Amino acid sequence: MNKNEFLTRFHLKQLPLSSHNYKHHSSLKESAVLIGLIENPATGLQVLLTKRSSHLKHHPSQISFPGGKVEPSDNSLVATALREAHEEIGLPPQAVTVIGQLPSYEIISGYKVTPIVAIIDSEQNFKQDDNEVAEIFQVPLQHFISNKSHHSFNVLKNNNHFSVHFLPYKHYNIWGATASILKDLTEHIR
Repeated sequence: MNKNEFLTRFHLKQLPLSSHNYKHHSSLKESAVLIGLIENPATGLQVLLTKRSSHLKHHPSQISFPGGKVEPSDNSLVATALREAHEEIGLPPQAVTVIGQLPSYEIISGYKVTPIVAIIDSEQNFKQDDNEVAEIFQVPLQHFISNKSHHSFNVLKNNNHFSVHFLPYKHYNIWGATASILKDLTEHIR
């Protein structure tokens, strides 16, 4: 899928209901993540992902989007996603074109996560913050569009059932909120 096809589908369709059905039972901290898409002329759109450092308190070693909690200096969720992406992977905000967002997700660690969808200029020299990020990598969007790559399991927590999604790619196990966000994004553009 190329950038123009993605933009047409993203903007012309109404967002579907999320497959993510986890609801937290206490107050949540606001956060935002950047779903960065990079156009590769040979392979189509690529999704920018990170592997979190293993020593982090929340979600160590998990695959995620660049992002984090809202700071008092952030004037919007977009500002949060752009600031965090700059801090974590050295992505300059001026290299990002925000095209929209997906509905927010409540996650088990007590955050309300809002995904910001954006196109990233293709020529970037990412520089990871080793304190937060162990690896920066890209996955073809087409991989997530394929139904064969989606797996989900029902889990019982606090007497409530919810689905946990998995989207394996090569040696990466993409799961949880990141997988749910990717599943919702691909459902939206199908």
